[in-house]
Amino acid sequence: MSQRIEFHFKNPEDSPGFLLGQLTLLWQRKQKRVLDPLDLTHTQFALLCALAWLSRESDQVTQVDIAMQSNADRMMVSKVLRTLEEKQFITRQEHPTDTRAKTIKLTPEGERVLQKAIVSVETADLEFFNQIGTDVQTFNATMAALIKENAKEA
Repeated sequence: MSQRIEFHFKNPEDSPGFLLGQLTLLWQRKQKRVLDPLDLTHTQFALLCALAWLSRESDQVTQVDIAMQSNADRMMVSKVLRTLEEKQFITRQEHPTDTRAKTIKLTPEGERVLQKAIVSVETADLEFFNQIGTDVQTFNATMAALIKENAKEA
C-alpha cells in the first residue's frame, strides 16, 4: 500500500490556489467563447489592449513597452505580434531613433476588432463576476496587491 499523502488543507476548497485555478479555467473558457468569433486568442486580445493603452500616451510604442505593460515574456510577445501583423491588426515599422526597435501601431481593422472585443470581454467579465456585487473594487484591489507583491519574484 502506498504512503498517505499529507496536505496542509483539509479539502481542496480550503486552498486559495486550488480555487483560483478552478476560477481561472472557467473564466478563460468564457473569454474564449467571446473572442473566438473575432479570431482572437486571449493573449492576442491582452497585447492589443496593452498597445491601445500605451498608444494613448505615445505614438512610438515598442514591443518591449507592450511586454512590460502586459507583464509578458518578450519572446512570446514577439511571436504574438507577428501573428497579429499577419492578421493585419497591427503594423510594425522602424523606430525613428532606436534601430533595434520597431514601433507598433493598430491598423484601422485592428481598432475595429479590438473595440468589438473590448465590448464582448467587458460584458463577459461583468456577467462572470456579478456574484461579487458591490465588493468588486475590494476584489480588484486585492488582486492588484497580490500581483504587485508576487511580480517581484517572477
